[in-house]
Amino acid sequence: MAAEAATNTELLQVVALLGAGVIAVPIFKRLSLGSILGYLAAGLVIGPFGLGIFSEPASILHVAELGVVMFLFIIGLEMRPSRLWSLRREIFGLGVLHVAVCAFLLTMVGIVAGFPASVSFVAAAGFVLTSTASVMQILEETGATAEPKGQRIVSILLLEDLAIVPLLALVAFLAPAAPGDVTTTLADRFIDIGIGIAAIAGLIVAGLYLLNPLFRILADAQAREVMTAAALLVVLGAALTMQLSGLSMAMGAFLAGVLLSESTFRHQLEADVEPFRGILLGLFFMAVGMSLDLGVVAANWQTIALYVMLFMGFQAMGAYAVARFTKATHAEALERAVIMAQGGEFAFVLYASAAAVGIITAEANAILTAIIIISMALTPLTMLLFRRFAPRQEAVSLEGVDVADGLHGSVLIIGFGRFGQIVAQPLLLRGVDVSIIDNDVEMIQAAARFGFKIYYGDGTRIDILHAAGAGRARAVLVCVDKGDVTVRIAELMQSEFPLIPVFARSYDRGSSLKLIEVGVEYQIRETFESALLFGRTTLEHLGVEPEIAAEVIADVRERDQARFEAQLAGGLQAGRGYMKGNMPAPVPAPLAVPKRGGQALSEETATVLGQRAESAT
Repeated sequence: MAAEAATNTELLQVVALLGAGVIAVPIFKRLSLGSILGYLAAGLVIGPFGLGIFSEPASILHVAELGVVMFLFIIGLEMRPSRLWSLRREIFGLGVLHVAVCAFLLTMVGIVAGFPASVSFVAAAGFVLTSTASVMQILEETGATAEPKGQRIVSILLLEDLAIVPLLALVAFLAPAAPGDVTTTLADRFIDIGIGIAAIAGLIVAGLYLLNPLFRILADAQAREVMTAAALLVVLGAALTMQLSGLSMAMGAFLAGVLLSESTFRHQLEADVEPFRGILLGLFFMAVGMSLDLGVVAANWQTIALYVMLFMGFQAMGAYAVARFTKATHAEALERAVIMAQGGEFAFVLYASAAAVGIITAEANAILTAIIIISMALTPLTMLLFRRFAPRQEAVSLEGVDVADGLHGSVLIIGFGRFGQIVAQPLLLRGVDVSIIDNDVEMIQAAARFGFKIYYGDGTRIDILHAAGAGRARAVLVCVDKGDVTVRIAELMQSEFPLIPVFARSYDRGSSLKLIEVGVEYQIRETFESALLFGRTTLEHLGVEPEIAAEVIADVRERDQARFEAQLAGGLQAGRGYMKGNMPAPVPAPLAVPKRGGQALSEETATVLGQRAESAT
């Protein structure tokens, strides 16, 4: 009977978790408050300070942190090493500046309030580590993740995830040490750092040389469930490795994602992990809501309210100042300040570590944790107020716009701008069945007035490509105007529909080289042919015979092709000799006549020179 009662209790808790999320999230979304606040409220209701269905939210939080882990794995899949390298200035420039400025401001708040410097720094450092899960959820809901402003925020978050490691080490150094233990403590700290570095190196080696062969073997087995299990094994194994070495689980998952970002299996891995990520991430926010100790809040509500306002206010000021200093617009800086003015899940780890070594008391830990949770709960509300009162462009009506679904054209055109409109004309004149998608609502509405049926759809999403009939088309024409988006769509097509030929509009030579590497059927630089025609017409206007002008253009085309082939083999800087520049070639200086003749310095040399002179005559 006891076992049956325990089983019923556990089942009740599972039903309560699912029911609270299912009820709360749609209500909060309907009220435009966002899903995060819905999960937090649901957790508060069923937690120990609500209905009391759960008495130990910490145990749920440990499991729910896997949602954040899987979230960062998916982010890592999108962060190719080349892309991370291109973001190095944002990560280690903008990110370091943001963390340093905000940490300084919040530390000064604590010092001015009369707290010791070490306590003030720990409190500030914890709050500066903005919630990756919360911010990424906001960016995902607003569709800003792939935009430049979103990428800058992601860069800051990546730096903050990396910062937890040195911060934990610094907390250990700041800990009050017992007399005689200083040497041992320092030695232990250096050993811990060495273990962390070794764990990162081992994970990188395993990712480079083991993961791709593993997934290739599993793919040959033709067992989808095994691939799913392997994806979870990689994520959780990397997270466990980092945790055992004293680092962040999220960092391990992110590294695993980055190492697999160049793999041909990355889209399959993303699809396998996504359902688990969504459920566990929601569970994480519910566990955070359960962890809010209302008793501590009630006993110290004035202190908590004051520091929530001070910390959020000064962090927003710091984020805005850094954004403006790095040439961001006022609107972008304001939005970043609102989004980043909150604490995060890593603060719980940092505060717990500081309490364990005696830097802060248990009561201070509870108060700081409450401040973090309340700031995370207030962020969706502040974002709602920001969107309502911040200046924004007038909303575009979706009237007359159909979403791509069940299309079956023999040719799919993605992007209907200047290029796509011209490309479509010969196909339509020959009666080819063409399906067209674009993600610009205003353009779709304008095209409808000229007799074109364009469907709304984002070509960088696999589900949209399926709905648009990419798998059934005889050819897919990528006509978007952004080079990175073109490459992204081509990669998705090659991964999901490898037998469908892809014709791509290339932005520049760099994009063309990437498209060739991806394996598209055909690519053309958008300005190449028009520029050649422009140059030929100019030559003819200057008096050059049409036949000679045609020969010159043919020579330019051959040189360009030779240079392109050299670049395919040697990189973007190769083949420069095929280009004709407008700087004069260097001319060697004339040979100067010696002022006096040479003479031999030894008898042997004189004899040899004499013999040569006689033979020359």
